[in-house]
Amino acid sequence: MSDLAFDAKLSDLDLAALLCSRVCHDVISPVGAIANGLELIDDPEMDAETKETAMAMVRSSARTAAAKLKFCRIAFGAAGSAGALIDMSEAGEIAKAFVGEEKVKLEWNAPRENRPKQQVKLLLNMMLMAIAGIPRGGLVTVTVEGDIFTVRAVGDRAKVPEQIAQVLAGTVDLTALDARLVQPYYAKALARSASLVLSMEMDGADVLVKAS
Repeated sequence: MSDLAFDAKLSDLDLAALLCSRVCHDVISPVGAIANGLELIDDPEMDAETKETAMAMVRSSARTAAAKLKFCRIAFGAAGSAGALIDMSEAGEIAKAFVGEEKVKLEWNAPRENRPKQQVKLLLNMMLMAIAGIPRGGLVTVTVEGDIFTVRAVGDRAKVPEQIAQVLAGTVDLTALDARLVQPYYAKALARSASLVLSMEMDGADVLVKAS
Protein backbone atom coordinates (compact mmCIF):
# COMPACT_ATOMS: atom_id res chain seq x y z
CA MET A 1 0.00 0.00 0.00
CA SER A 2 2.49 2.57 -1.16
CA ASP A 3 2.33 6.27 -1.88
CA LEU A 4 2.50 5.92 -5.67
CA ALA A 5 -0.85 7.31 -6.79
CA PHE A 6 -1.81 10.79 -5.75
CA ASP A 7 -3.67 12.13 -8.76
CA ALA A 8 -7.02 12.95 -7.20
CA LYS A 9 -6.73 15.86 -4.79
CA LEU A 10 -9.05 17.74 -2.51
CA SER A 11 -9.37 21.44 -3.07
CA ASP A 12 -7.52 23.63 -0.57
CA LEU A 13 -10.85 24.76 0.88
CA ASP A 14 -12.13 21.20 1.32
CA LEU A 15 -8.87 20.06 2.92
CA ALA A 16 -8.87 23.00 5.33
CA ALA A 17 -12.50 22.39 6.25
CA LEU A 18 -11.99 18.67 6.87
CA LEU A 19 -8.86 19.24 8.96
CA CYS A 20 -10.78 21.77 11.06
CA SER A 21 -13.51 19.16 11.49
CA ARG A 22 -10.89 16.66 12.60
CA VAL A 23 -9.60 19.03 15.28
CA CYS A 24 -13.14 19.71 16.48
CA HIS A 25 -13.81 15.96 16.55
CA ASP A 26 -10.78 15.43 18.81
CA VAL A 27 -11.56 18.17 21.33
CA ILE A 28 -15.37 18.18 21.47
CA SER A 29 -15.60 15.33 23.98
CA PRO A 30 -13.40 16.83 26.75
CA VAL A 31 -14.81 20.31 26.16
CA GLY A 32 -18.33 18.91 26.45
CA ALA A 33 -17.37 17.15 29.67
CA ILE A 34 -16.08 20.46 31.08
CA ALA A 35 -19.38 22.14 30.23
CA ASN A 36 -21.36 19.33 31.86
CA GLY A 37 -19.20 19.44 34.98
CA LEU A 38 -19.63 23.19 35.35
CA GLU A 39 -23.39 22.83 35.04
CA LEU A 40 -23.37 20.38 37.96
CA ILE A 41 -21.17 22.69 40.04
CA ASP A 42 -23.52 25.63 39.39
CA ASP A 43 -26.62 23.62 40.30
CA PRO A 44 -27.70 24.80 43.78
CA GLU A 45 -29.44 21.49 44.43
CA MET A 46 -26.29 19.40 44.05
CA ASP A 47 -24.63 18.19 47.25
CA ALA A 48 -21.00 18.91 48.09
CA GLU A 49 -19.79 15.40 47.20
CA THR A 50 -21.36 15.55 43.74
CA LYS A 51 -19.86 18.98 43.15
CA GLU A 52 -16.40 17.75 44.13
CA THR A 53 -16.77 14.83 41.73
CA ALA A 54 -17.84 17.26 39.03
CA MET A 55 -14.83 19.48 39.73
CA ALA A 56 -12.52 16.48 39.40
CA MET A 57 -14.12 15.74 36.03
CA VAL A 58 -13.60 19.35 34.94
CA ARG A 59 -9.92 19.24 35.92
CA SER A 60 -9.33 15.93 34.14
CA SER A 61 -11.20 17.03 31.02
CA ALA A 62 -9.34 20.35 30.93
CA ARG A 63 -6.01 18.49 30.96
CA THR A 64 -7.24 16.19 28.19
CA ALA A 65 -8.48 19.10 26.07
CA ALA A 66 -5.17 20.95 26.49
CA ALA A 67 -3.19 17.83 25.51
CA LYS A 68 -5.31 17.29 22.41
CA LEU A 69 -5.04 20.92 21.33
CA LYS A 70 -1.25 20.94 21.75
CA PHE A 71 -1.06 17.76 19.66
CA CYS A 72 -3.37 19.07 16.94
CA ARG A 73 -1.41 22.32 16.75
CA ILE A 74 1.66 20.39 15.65
CA ALA A 75 0.03 17.52 13.76
CA PHE A 76 -2.40 19.63 11.74
CA GLY A 77 -1.54 23.29 12.37
CA ALA A 78 1.23 25.68 11.39
CA ALA A 79 3.27 25.20 14.60
CA GLY A 80 5.70 27.98 13.75
CA SER A 81 6.81 29.74 10.61
CA ALA A 82 7.53 28.07 7.28
CA GLY A 83 10.70 25.98 7.51
CA ALA A 84 10.61 25.97 11.30
CA LEU A 85 12.30 23.25 13.31
CA ILE A 86 10.57 21.31 16.09
CA ASP A 87 12.23 19.58 19.03
CA MET A 88 11.61 15.84 18.67
CA SER A 89 11.71 15.34 22.44
CA GLU A 90 9.02 17.97 22.94
CA ALA A 91 6.94 16.36 20.19
CA GLY A 92 7.29 13.02 21.96
CA GLU A 93 6.03 14.44 25.25
CA ILE A 94 3.08 16.05 23.49
CA ALA A 95 2.31 12.76 21.72
CA LYS A 96 2.41 10.83 25.01
CA ALA A 97 0.06 13.31 26.68
CA PHE A 98 -2.31 13.03 23.72
CA VAL A 99 -2.36 9.22 23.74
CA GLY A 100 -2.60 8.85 27.51
CA GLU A 101 -2.19 5.43 29.13
CA GLU A 102 -5.67 3.94 29.30
CA LYS A 103 -6.15 2.15 25.98
CA VAL A 104 -2.93 2.67 24.05
CA LYS A 105 0.61 2.87 25.38
CA LEU A 106 3.23 4.84 23.43
CA GLU A 107 6.97 4.28 23.20
CA TRP A 108 8.82 7.18 21.58
CA ASN A 109 12.25 6.21 20.26
CA ALA A 110 13.56 9.31 18.52
CA PRO A 111 16.85 11.16 18.96
CA ARG A 112 16.92 14.40 20.93
CA GLU A 113 17.24 16.76 18.01
CA ASN A 114 15.41 19.40 16.03
CA ARG A 115 13.70 18.30 12.83
CA PRO A 116 11.87 20.18 10.06
CA LYS A 117 8.29 20.63 11.17
CA GLN A 118 6.93 18.79 8.13
CA GLN A 119 8.79 15.66 9.21
CA VAL A 120 7.50 15.92 12.77
CA LYS A 121 3.96 16.52 11.54
CA LEU A 122 4.28 13.44 9.34
CA LEU A 123 5.53 11.32 12.24
CA LEU A 124 2.62 12.35 14.47
CA ASN A 125 0.15 11.59 11.69
CA MET A 126 1.78 8.20 11.16
CA MET A 127 1.22 7.53 14.85
CA LEU A 128 -2.49 8.30 14.44
CA MET A 129 -2.68 5.86 11.52
CA ALA A 130 -1.01 3.14 13.59
CA ILE A 131 -3.45 3.71 16.45
CA ALA A 132 -6.32 3.31 13.99
CA GLY A 133 -4.93 -0.16 13.22
CA ILE A 134 -5.43 -1.36 16.81
CA PRO A 135 -9.02 -0.42 17.69
CA ARG A 136 -8.88 -2.58 20.83
CA GLY A 137 -5.75 -0.85 22.07
CA GLY A 138 -2.19 -2.03 22.49
CA LEU A 139 1.37 -0.75 22.16
CA VAL A 140 2.54 1.79 19.59
CA THR A 141 6.28 2.25 19.08
CA VAL A 142 7.61 5.26 17.19
CA THR A 143 11.16 4.94 15.86
CA VAL A 144 13.30 7.44 13.95
CA GLU A 145 16.56 6.29 12.36
CA GLY A 146 17.99 8.91 10.05
CA ASP A 147 15.43 9.57 7.34
CA ILE A 148 13.50 6.37 8.04
CA PHE A 149 10.38 6.76 10.18
CA THR A 150 8.54 3.70 11.45
CA VAL A 151 5.54 3.29 13.72
CA ARG A 152 4.68 -0.24 14.83
CA ALA A 153 1.32 -1.06 16.41
CA VAL A 154 0.88 -4.27 18.39
CA GLY A 155 -2.56 -5.22 19.63
CA ASP A 156 -5.39 -7.71 19.56
CA ARG A 157 -6.74 -8.16 16.02
CA ALA A 158 -4.43 -5.50 14.59
CA LYS A 159 -5.18 -4.74 10.94
CA VAL A 160 -4.81 -2.11 8.24
CA PRO A 161 -8.23 -0.43 7.94
CA GLU A 162 -9.55 -0.91 4.42
CA GLN A 163 -10.45 2.74 3.89
CA ILE A 164 -7.00 3.91 4.98
CA ALA A 165 -5.49 1.43 2.54
CA GLN A 166 -7.65 2.96 -0.20
CA VAL A 167 -6.51 6.46 0.70
CA LEU A 168 -2.85 5.43 0.49
CA ALA A 169 -3.42 3.57 -2.78
CA GLY A 170 -5.15 6.61 -4.27
CA THR A 171 -8.33 4.65 -4.99
CA VAL A 172 -10.64 6.26 -2.43
CA ASP A 173 -13.61 8.32 -3.58
CA LEU A 174 -12.75 11.82 -2.39
CA THR A 175 -16.42 12.51 -1.70
CA ALA A 176 -16.20 9.79 0.97
CA LEU A 177 -13.48 11.59 2.91
CA ASP A 178 -14.63 12.76 6.33
CA ALA A 179 -12.97 14.12 9.47
CA ARG A 180 -11.54 10.67 10.14
CA LEU A 181 -10.26 9.75 6.68
CA VAL A 182 -8.81 13.16 5.92
CA GLN A 183 -6.04 12.35 8.41
CA PRO A 184 -4.30 9.60 6.35
CA TYR A 185 -4.91 11.70 3.23
CA TYR A 186 -3.08 14.57 4.93
CA ALA A 187 -0.30 12.23 6.09
CA LYS A 188 0.19 11.13 2.49
CA ALA A 189 0.46 14.76 1.39
CA LEU A 190 2.99 15.44 4.16
CA ALA A 191 5.10 12.50 3.03
CA ARG A 192 5.08 13.78 -0.53
CA SER A 193 6.14 17.24 0.62
CA ALA A 194 9.08 15.65 2.47
CA SER A 195 10.00 13.52 -0.60
CA LEU A 196 9.21 10.34 1.31
CA VAL A 197 7.12 7.29 0.45
CA LEU A 198 4.43 6.43 2.99
CA SER A 199 3.13 2.90 3.50
CA MET A 200 0.94 1.00 5.95
CA GLU A 201 0.98 -2.79 5.90
CA MET A 202 0.93 -5.89 8.06
CA ASP A 203 4.27 -7.13 9.37
CA GLY A 204 3.34 -10.51 10.76
CA ALA A 205 0.63 -9.79 13.32
CA ASP A 206 1.66 -6.13 13.70
CA VAL A 207 0.66 -3.03 11.80
CA LEU A 208 3.67 -1.17 10.40
CA VAL A 209 3.47 2.42 9.16
CA LYS A 210 6.65 3.51 7.41
CA ALA A 211 8.00 6.57 5.60
CA SER A 212 11.37 6.53 3.89
